[in-house]
Amino acid sequence: MFSSSYSSDKPYIPRSISEIWDFLGAMMLSAPTFKDKTGHCPDRNVDTEFFALNEGLKTIRKKVGEENYQALVALSDKMRAHFEADPEDKTEDGIKGRDCIIEMEEILKASARPKSR
Repeated sequence: MFSSSYSSDKPYIPRSISEIWDFLGAMMLSAPTFKDKTGHCPDRNVDTEFFALNEGLKTIRKKVGEENYQALVALSDKMRAHFEADPEDKTEDGIKGRDCIIEMEEILKASARPKSR
């Protein structure tokens, strides 16, 4: 996803269900601060990650349907509040934020399934 030789003023925005799925996996690992410990992406933080996630959700809005889109946005907002409330990952908020990621993955998984007739 990120490479030290890749440099751009434009932030990475996931543009498909599978890219958002991967992005959520990366968020799970870098939560709650989303700071890059490798030094490749020194500008990465809570603001940049949630901007990318929410912009990515807009790109799949039609694919997942309005109801799922609204649920995903609500979970994104809830997740951010939990992580911001627990930046040192020492309270239940960190766990609750990660639970939001799992819920989002479940919605994406269900919406990616072919619809039965």
